[in-house]
Amino acid sequence: MTGGTSSLQWQVATFPELSNAELYAVLAARQQVFVLEQQCFYNDFDGLDQVAHHLIAWQEGEGYREIAAYLRVLPPGAKYDEKSIGRVLTTQAARGSGIGRELMARGVALADELYPSYANRIGAQAYLEQFYASFGFATITAPYDEDGILHVDMLRPAP
Repeated sequence: MTGGTSSLQWQVATFPELSNAELYAVLAARQQVFVLEQQCFYNDFDGLDQVAHHLIAWQEGEGYREIAAYLRVLPPGAKYDEKSIGRVLTTQAARGSGIGRELMARGVALADELYPSYANRIGAQAYLEQFYASFGFATITAPYDEDGILHVDMLRPAP
């Protein structure tokens, strides 16, 4: 993260509530992590951002504001029959700080608040299976290849 004194600010926004600059920062962070770092060439523009709630952790300091972590919550029926959390990322500068665990805890709570009567289904990168299991997700599929990365579907019961 950029040097100097900084603080972490959390934002929840629907697509129309995101400013142009915020949306640009979200898309840039997703491209950096998923396309460039993970070398996963996929179409990030899947038409689901418009129905999602976006959870963003902003690292803010004097003269700068950058994304430290991000995820989106999709309503039931958008991707799966269940609600879903996806596009989960922590930027390289923020890794190792524990922000990923805080992001996921906040994401699960947000999803449960928005859609309390639905289970939560995710398509998780297989190497993160134990991380997601620690939030109550159970693996429900065998590993499968998605865009060159092994994934598993995981389900967390409705609260």
